[in-house]
Amino acid sequence: MMALLTANLLLLVLLIARKPPDSGTSALRVDMAAGNDRLERELRREINDSARAGRQEFATIFAVFQQTLVQQSAEAIRTQNTQIDAFAQQLTLLQKTLADTLTTQLQSVSESNARRMAEVRETLEQQLAQLQQTNSAKLDEMRKTVDEKLHATLETRLGESFKQVADRLEQVHKGLGEMQTLAQGVGDLKHLLTNVKTRGIFGEAQLSALLEQVFTVDQYAAQVVTSPGSKYPVDFAIRLPGRSDSGEPLWLPIDAKFPNEDYERLLDAQQRADSLGAELAGKALEARIRLEAKSISEKYIAPPHTTDFAILFLPTEGLYAEVLRRSGLMEGLQRDHRITLAGPTTLLAMLSSLQMGFRTLALEKRSSEVWQVLGAVKTEFGKFGDVLAKVKSQAETVLNTLSSAEQRSRVMGKALRNVEALPELESARLIPLDKYPDDN
Repeated sequence: MMALLTANLLLLVLLIARKPPDSGTSALRVDMAAGNDRLERELRREINDSARAGRQEFATIFAVFQQTLVQQSAEAIRTQNTQIDAFAQQLTLLQKTLADTLTTQLQSVSESNARRMAEVRETLEQQLAQLQQTNSAKLDEMRKTVDEKLHATLETRLGESFKQVADRLEQVHKGLGEMQTLAQGVGDLKHLLTNVKTRGIFGEAQLSALLEQVFTVDQYAAQVVTSPGSKYPVDFAIRLPGRSDSGEPLWLPIDAKFPNEDYERLLDAQQRADSLGAELAGKALEARIRLEAKSISEKYIAPPHTTDFAILFLPTEGLYAEVLRRSGLMEGLQRDHRITLAGPTTLLAMLSSLQMGFRTLALEKRSSEVWQVLGAVKTEFGKFGDVLAKVKSQAETVLNTLSSAEQRSRVMGKALRNVEALPELESARLIPLDKYPDDN
């Protein structure tokens, strides 16, 4: 292109040189314009051809470069894949080796730990079994001792109680025999009992004598006002085990009654074989007993300060037997007025039974206290087992410390194996013992 441009310029110069300067400027300008147009067209054509050739050449070069780059990339990828596969194989082999090694070591450690744990568990189970056997043996011995003592105490106390009851029943029978021998003085006694006040004193005295035979002084009281706010004291009242809400004792009222006139009329009618008179006297006696029972119920029964029943004491066995002969009287008194009838023998048996119940209750309280002591001893045995476990743990700690010290001593001995030992005198001179007193 530069050569063509140069040739056109030379041609233009020659044309200008050939024509005279006087030929006219217009012709020259026309020629120059035509030459410039041709030159411009040729330049454009040359530039287009050159650009087209450059683009084709550049496309060819770029295609060759792209193909070369693709080949090199493919080759590099194949090389990298080959290297990655080899590295993956090495990693897999290394991982397998490490896994096998770790598995072997873990298995070995697990087996060792399992053996140690089994040994420790077996030792602990043996010691616990021995401790349990020892505790069980001691508890069995204590239980046997307590049972033997309780059994012996119960047998002794119950035997004594039954013996006392039997002796007192025998005394009652003897008293009944003596009463039969004293039948000759019934007339004098009848004369004595004609006074109402004297009969009351006789019934109270007999009731007091029976209570003194069975109970102690603090187990009953005389002339007790059992109902709060009442002004009527009962003849006697038994103090039962137990307290009311206010702290006052629980009373069992016993009142003595002796309707001798009605009883004498009944006996007189029976002796005269007067059936109508005997029937009327019996009904009068029954009405009198019901009236006395109602009075006792209203005056002396006041739960919870007293029991829900009271005892009406008839001081003679004949009167008591005659009242019992009345059909439905005993049941009616218990049902309507909560009153229980008792003669001398019956009351003595009832009082003896109550005394035995009091003693049995006392023994049960003592036995409950013994069982509480046994429970406390069992609790202390549990604490003793905990203390033994702590002592065992501390002993194991001391043994481990001694083993560590012994191991350190062996290590120091091995380290000083090549060192020559000094004589004792020279060693004492270098390390005097009095400078290092024992730690006490």
